Amino acid sequence: MVATLESPPAIGIARVLSNAAAETVGRVRDSVAVVYQRGGNGAGVIWRADGQIVTNNHVARHDRMEIVLADGRHFTGIVAARHPDRDLAVVKIAAEGLPAIEVGDSATVRPGQLAFAVGHPLGWRDAITAGIVVAAGQAATAGGPRTGDYLQTDVALLPGNSGGPLADAHGRVIGINTMVNGRLSLAIPSLAVERFVSGGPADGQAYLGLNGVVVPLRRTDHAAGFLITEVEDGTPADRAGLIVGDVIVAVAERSIEDQESLPAAMLRLKPGDAVAIQVLRGGEPRAFTVVPTERA
Repeated sequence: MVATLESPPAIGIARVLSNAAAETVGRVRDSVAVVYQRGGNGAGVIWRADGQIVTNNHVARHDRMEIVLADGRHFTGIVAARHPDRDLAVVKIAAEGLPAIEVGDSATVRPGQLAFAVGHPLGWRDAITAGIVVAAGQAATAGGPRTGDYLQTDVALLPGNSGGPLADAHGRVIGINTMVNGRLSLAIPSLAVERFVSGGPADGQAYLGLNGVVVPLRRTDHAAGFLITEVEDGTPADRAGLIVGDVIVAVAERSIEDQESLPAAMLRLKPGDAVAIQVLRGGEPRAFTVVPTERA
């Protein structure tokens, strides 16, 4: 009888995970195009099956460019829309039935989450780099905090990665890679991209990710507050440290007085701009800084 050797369980699990990761990356790669401009190239993401490709505004420097899809087809791309402040552009090609990428919910991305990028750094086609999300909804830089709604990762990016996808472990795009800051990279959250592609306003509605109810308070300093009854995982409120049971008494120095106070305060907030929120936790005053995102 000939003995057979079986792989140890750990090796078997690793092989399964590796194969699953390769399959996920392959699906994402099908949706990534090369954007050729005079003097270099960047990446683009097929956002709609009807030929709408998202890239960075700084990649789409001219109104016409060459687009090469993952299957090798060549097209002339025409810039259909720009958002210079967000560093986004939509390039349209004459094609239908393209493999559009699956859009993830960037509002629930959490630090420590796995992420990977697909791009064409230094001319290499479809290069894959991986890492983790370092910060969501804000970005720390050498010159201090950077304003704006960004995902910050330690995923390695080089020239040629700009305009490509930042994807989660399920293969859903959670951001469009836009720049390198020191050893970290910044990506534009997918919900901001989706709003732009859909023709929505440049600045969407600020989103914190909590629910609650206004309650009266027997205090001389605050007549009412917003009792938090739910904090969604991975949202700006969760990342800032707010918890169920906290009572919000002021947002951006505006007191909570009635049912309309919090909705009115939210309308004044901009996604990506830090806001101070005062709460009572166990009756004791606490202060938190929250960076709202935007949500479709």
